[in-house]
Amino acid sequence: MQRQLVERDLTVDGPGKGAPRKGRRSVTVNLAESPLGWLHARGHLSGRQFDAGERLRTDWEVAQLNPGMTMRWEESIGRGSGGGLHPTERQLAAKARFDGALATAGRGLADILWRVVCACETLPDAEKALEWPVRSGKLVLKLALDRVADFYRLT
Repeated sequence: MQRQLVERDLTVDGPGKGAPRKGRRSVTVNLAESPLGWLHARGHLSGRQFDAGERLRTDWEVAQLNPGMTMRWEESIGRGSGGGLHPTERQLAAKARFDGALATAGRGLADILWRVVCACETLPDAEKALEWPVRSGKLVLKLALDRVADFYRLT
């Protein structure tokens, strides 16, 4: 993954407002890093939970469930790699795994799981969209990822 590092200002006034003050704080942010990767890099998720989220995102992408605006050309000719499956068969198998993982997570947990892992929303944005209390999303996400890890039989 290509790193896209930018400097973000953490002042109360926001970026670029007012003259630079003594004690100004900033942070370097990797724009290419997923919210799941961010949580794992800072010790908020275990390796097993992170791997479960990555497997779920891979199934999401292979099943081509994300919105598209044009024809997909990458696998339209030949069989390619994928265990001898035709691209359509790989897509259907990934969709079945994705649906099974979300079903295993459960109704109340699948929402935050999809938003953070597949839609790459940050936890605060997902909490706000779901109208949840602040800082409740991380606990629910961890429970959902544990269930998904069980589904994928990760140790």
